[in-house]
Amino acid sequence: MRFRHPDGSTVHLAYCTNVHPAETLDGVLAQLREHCEPVRRRLGRDRLGIGLWLAKDAAHALVTDPAALRGLRTELDARGLEVVTLNGFPYEGFGAEEVKYRVYKPDWADAERLDHTTALARVLAGLLPDDVTEGSVSTLPLAWRTAYDDTRAADAHKALATLAERLDALQELTGRSIRIGLEPEPGCIVETTTDAIAPLTAIGHDRIGVCVDTCHLATSFEDPHTALDALTAARVPVVKSQLSAALHAEHPHLPEVREALAAFDEPRFLHQTRTGTAAGLRGTDDLGEALKGDSLPEASPWRAHFHVPLHAAPAAPLTSTLPVLKDALTRLVGGPHPLTHHLEVETYTWQALPPELRPRTRAQLADGIAAELTLARDLLTDLGLKELP
Repeated sequence: MRFRHPDGSTVHLAYCTNVHPAETLDGVLAQLREHCEPVRRRLGRDRLGIGLWLAKDAAHALVTDPAALRGLRTELDARGLEVVTLNGFPYEGFGAEEVKYRVYKPDWADAERLDHTTALARVLAGLLPDDVTEGSVSTLPLAWRTAYDDTRAADAHKALATLAERLDALQELTGRSIRIGLEPEPGCIVETTTDAIAPLTAIGHDRIGVCVDTCHLATSFEDPHTALDALTAARVPVVKSQLSAALHAEHPHLPEVREALAAFDEPRFLHQTRTGTAAGLRGTDDLGEALKGDSLPEASPWRAHFHVPLHAAPAAPLTSTLPVLKDALTRLVGGPHPLTHHLEVETYTWQALPPELRPRTRAQLADGIAAELTLARDLLTDLGLKELP
C-alpha cells in the first residue's frame, strides 16, 4: 500500500511474511498464493506491499539463479504484490516449534550473517518495482548480549563496514539503493535506540541505520519522541519501522494479572519482559521467568515482547502498547517530512497467541492481517497522508 505524504514523497506500508513459515523458494511462492493475495483481496486493493522474509535457503536460491529471481518478480506482479523491504533478522528456522534464542544466530560477528544480508540486498534490488529505487532490509542488532566480547564486536563492526561498501557497489551496478537497519531488541547488544547510536555513528555510513520496531521500543519503555529525536540529532537514519504492539500489564502484583500473563507464556518465541525501577530498567529474558517468584519487581507496570495484533488488544486486565505505536508513527511520518518511507506491520505471533485467540483457518488469519493493515491505513490517513491506488 502506498501513501502520498504532504511533502510529496511516497510512504510504503507492507505486512511482514514471517508470520507464514517457509524456508524454501517454493514455500515463498505458496505464501503469495495462499496468504498474501487473499489479504490484498480483502482490502479491495489492486496492489499490496509485503515485507518478505527470505530464509537462508530461499535467499540462496534467488541470488544464484537469475531465472528464479525473475520468476518471483513475475509472480509478485501477477498477484498484485510489491516488495520494497525485507525482514533479514531471522536466518532460518523461524517456523520451528521452538525458536527462542536460535533467532539470534548467526550474529554479525559470524561470516554467515554478512553473506546472507548481502544476498538479501542483491535479491531486493531485483524485486523492487520499476518506479522504486530505494529498498530496506531489517537485521539483527549486532548480537545477543552473551558471548559477545571485544573481538566479536570488532568482527561485527568490520562486517557492517564491508556491507556498506557492497551496498555502494550494488547501487553503482543496479541503480538501486538498498539500506540496512539494525533492529534494537531487548536482550541484545543493541537493546534500545540509544544503544544503536554509538556503533552506527562509528560506522558513519548512511546505508546502515536503524529499524524502529514499536513493540521493542515500548517493551524497553522508550519514549518515541525522545528516541527518534536522538536518532535525528545523531544523524542515524531510520531505514524502516515495524509497526507492532507489546503486551502491557499495569498491575503485575495482582493474581488475576499474573494469571492472564501466564496465558501468553508459550514455548516457541522469546518474550523478554521489562519494568521500570528507580535504579533503571529491570528485566528477564522470557515471560515465564518473570512470572516465577520475585524475579521481577511488581511495583510498576510490566511489558513483554509479545507482538499482539494491532487491532485487537488483549482482554482486561491486560492491554497493548498501541498508544506507543501511535506516538511513534506521529513522529515518524506526521511531521513536515517523513523520518522513514518504509513501514511494515509485523505481527508474527498469531499462532503463539493463547489458543482461544488464534486463527483456526487461513481465512481467519487473512482477516486478521487485513484488519491490522486497515488500522494502520487509518492511522496514516489521520496524519494527513493520502492513500494511493
